[in-house]
Order: sequence, then C-alpha cells, then structure tokens
Amino acid sequence: MPSAFLCRQTPPLGPMPNEEMIDVQSLESKERYRSYTRYLKQAEEAKNQPAWWKTYKSYVDRSDPEHDAEKVDIGLPYCRPGRTKEARERRQVMKENKKNVELERACRLRTYKIPLDRVLETWEKSSSAFHIRRLADHYGVFRDLFPMAYFLPQVPLRIYYSQDNSGQVHYGNRLTPTEAASVPQIGFDAEEGSLWTLLLTCPDEHLLDNEAEYVHWLVGNIPGGAVQAGEELCHYLPPFPARGTGFHRYIYVLFKQEGPINFQEDVRPSPCHSLVDRSFKTTDFYRKHQDNMTPAGLAFFQCQWDESVTETFHTTLDMREPVFEFIRPPVYHPPQVKYPHRQPLRYMDRYRDGKEHSYGIY
Repeated sequence: MPSAFLCRQTPPLGPMPNEEMIDVQSLESKERYRSYTRYLKQAEEAKNQPAWWKTYKSYVDRSDPEHDAEKVDIGLPYCRPGRTKEARERRQVMKENKKNVELERACRLRTYKIPLDRVLETWEKSSSAFHIRRLADHYGVFRDLFPMAYFLPQVPLRIYYSQDNSGQVHYGNRLTPTEAASVPQIGFDAEEGSLWTLLLTCPDEHLLDNEAEYVHWLVGNIPGGAVQAGEELCHYLPPFPARGTGFHRYIYVLFKQEGPINFQEDVRPSPCHSLVDRSFKTTDFYRKHQDNMTPAGLAFFQCQWDESVTETFHTTLDMREPVFEFIRPPVYHPPQVKYPHRQPLRYMDRYRDGKEHSYGIY
C-alpha cells in the first residue's frame, strides 16, 4: 500500500507588504509595471538624468580645468640599475656576511649595531628621490614653484645652519629665523668641472602678491660643489615670516647647468634690501634658462615668527614690521531680562558698565 504523508499546514505570517495598496483583482490599472521593457526604458531615462554625485567631476573641471592633467617631468633622467645586477650584488653581500664570524656572533648575542651613516647612504642611493618627491607634493612645493611639472631630486643636498645636526635642513622640518640668520654650509656630490645654480626662495612670504615669491639667496655658475666660489646673484637674506601668518616654506632648489650661463638680467644690486627687487618667480626664472639648466636637488624647511624677525624688518629692510593679528569680536550676551530663569548667580555681572568685573563678589 502506498504510504501517505501527513503535512502540517502553517498559517500565513500576516498581510504581505503593500497588499492593501495593490489591487490584485484589477492588474490592468498597473499597465506601467506589466512590461519589463517599459521598466527598463524608464530606468535608462532615470540613469541619464543629472545628479549631484555624477556632476561632481564637472564642478571640479570648471573650478580647476588642469586638475586631472598629466604633469611633466623636468628633472634629470632616472636610470634604474638592472634587477639582475641588484640580485647579484645582494647574493654577494649575503655570501660575505655568512663567512663573517664576528657578525654572526654579534647578531646571535643581539649586540650588533647598524651604523646610521651607512643606512642614510644606502637610502640616498636607492629610493630617496621618490620619497623626497612625495614629501614635496605633500607640502605643495611643485604646485607653487613649478605648476604642472615635477622632478626627482637625485642629487642629495646637505645644508647645515650650525655645526651640530640641530640646524640641518631636511624636508619640511622646523627651524627658527634665529637659527637661519646666517649663511649655511652647503654640500652636495658634484663631478669635477660641472656647474650648478643654487636658489633659496619662499612662496608664502610676499606681502602684496600671493602668486609671487621673495628670493632669499641666488648663486649661479657654481664650480663643482664649491658654493662660495660661485657667482652670487643675490646675497643671503634671513627668513622674515610676518607675525600672525603661521609657518612659511623656505625651499632650496639645486639646478645642474649644461655650461656657463650669463645671469646679467638676474643680478640684484648688492646689498639688496628692497623687497621690490627681491620679488621673484621660480617659474619665470626656470623658463628663461630651461635650455641650459635642469633641477636636480631639493630641500626645504619651515619658519614662523620670532623676535629676530622684528630686527630684520627694522634694521635690514628698514621698514615697519607688518603684523597680522586676529581681532576677536566682543562676547555676545542676549538682552537682559527682568526675571532671569535658571541663570547663574552672577548673571548681572554680564551687564556691568565698568571694565573691572567682580565675579562672585556680592
């Protein structure tokens, strides 16, 4: 005999969503939803309608038409060593390290110390140019000095304002105007017979034009790495960030020359204490000599106001010091009421006429 299965019917969970809104008996009134083609057509029309998240790119293009343009590399060509050569050198170093008994013993006892000078030297030879470029992009150096262009700083710049490492210029570190008051010591690796140009400029310091800069130091036709033997086109001027304007960027750019350059049009009077004569634009300077020089090195630091800036304005520049301070508006108090509710005990002190307030004294 065939076996029979007893199934237990479960009651419905309840009314379905939108059941009271859709009349199942008269589906002819829902002609709009009966055809998938009509629904697809309406979906395509809704998709093509402008929306704020679709028009964001158009807003950005309208405000900054060149935001998505490809930047031009104006630096020295980068020649990466072959991977086969790097692997061979790495295997050779590992082979020599395995034969070194003292190195093995120091590593086992955890007494081996890696010299930081070797680490810095290896970093400068391997990936320093790419890291410095990322830092320069972060601080807006290329955006303000070389619009729509960039370069890889392949020549490391060593700049010291003091004998110890406290006054060294890195890539965005902070120095005071007092520390940067005198001419620094410059060092970089240069071939014998090569010529260089060194520039120190500030894109944040100009008092009248936001797009202009002040040149603080300009030396051209530097033979080898001897900066003191170059042609000083504009003598050194200490940083003078105005009071209340925050941190300013002071950027060193090193250019490699193809040969001797005539800088007669770029020479400033010596001594140059006029801010009008020190008005400068790195873009115009580079475009004028771009056939004979190429940017190769970069270093920059930040400064904000201290007491030495006042002396620079009064003594060196012979002008009144500009001060930018925020004037806070008076504290707003609502109109006084006769019967204040849930107010502190010194409520009346807000509306005293005198300047001296005796809060809490009754």
